[in-house]
Amino acid sequence: MTKKIKAAIVGATGYAGAELVRLLVTHPMVEISGLSSVSFEGKEICEIYPNFKKIGLPTLTDADHAIEDADVVFASLPHGLSEPIAEKCAESGALLIDLGADFRLESEEEYSEWYKKTFDKPTLHEGAVYALPELFREKIKDAKIIANPGCYPTAAALALYPALKNGFIEKSGIIIDAKSGVTGAGRSLTQTTHYPEANESISAYKVGAHRHTPEIEQTLSYAAGEKINLVFVPHLLPVNRGIEETIYARLATDKSIDEIRQAYVDFYIDEQFVRIEPSGVSAQIRNVTRSNYCDISVHVDKRTNTLILCSCIDNMVKGAAGQAIQNMNIYFGFEEDCGIDMLPAGF
Repeated sequence: MTKKIKAAIVGATGYAGAELVRLLVTHPMVEISGLSSVSFEGKEICEIYPNFKKIGLPTLTDADHAIEDADVVFASLPHGLSEPIAEKCAESGALLIDLGADFRLESEEEYSEWYKKTFDKPTLHEGAVYALPELFREKIKDAKIIANPGCYPTAAALALYPALKNGFIEKSGIIIDAKSGVTGAGRSLTQTTHYPEANESISAYKVGAHRHTPEIEQTLSYAAGEKINLVFVPHLLPVNRGIEETIYARLATDKSIDEIRQAYVDFYIDEQFVRIEPSGVSAQIRNVTRSNYCDISVHVDKRTNTLILCSCIDNMVKGAAGQAIQNMNIYFGFEEDCGIDMLPAGF
């Protein structure tokens, strides 16, 4: 049997970090060699997440100790904190998979505009690959740093890429109406995610100003062959996890709905984790929960000549930890679904 690789998780007690732990524990090719947490250093992770009792995981420590001897380091940190980890990985030869935003945007100008920071170590960014597997698989194999896509951008790109690539829609006027469960806001409590505020309600937030906007536009510009600008409005759903995006774009083709849908089927025919719904069926969050799948449904409003796409993922799996492991599998030459082939709960 091939020797297991050693994996460290920096930021292991956030929701995405804990999801990485949950999935990597049963990965047949991985040994979790280190876990770090600023807030809980010195504790056992089962003290924070009792579901990890009797698993025998490393004690939470600082990042430097956690990443010692690791072959792959997952950084599940707020933006602005991953570059020092990346530098240490470059020195040790470990692969960094960054679940934050530090390496997602190619343009330092855009990063500065949206995140109010500059690239502190620009040379590191030259070896970074934006790693949405279904679209950029070959680049991942030679990456020095893997920039794991954001959750909203993953659902949006997988839904819109075939339409733009095939010229089915106009390149302006695209609207993404997105909804996410509260885990997308992270583990720290805020008034917005406080139970009485979020329950029995739905609300838009960061309207016209969400930081995932330039990331979505960057990916879709590759498909369109020119700069794409779009409207992106996220909403908070009173559920733990899951993203549903309803996307509107003006049609630029006279192809029928069946022809467009078939083009989607053909585009993703070899992609295990993307499923195109049958005609007349809308994608639903519950059918992807706790899985690495993205479900997409294709619809047309003939009266307004509008293509309507519904895209659903689990924001903690395909939108974060699961996709990070999928990227790891590609890089190390494992079976792509290794450790992430679980089926959705469905209810």
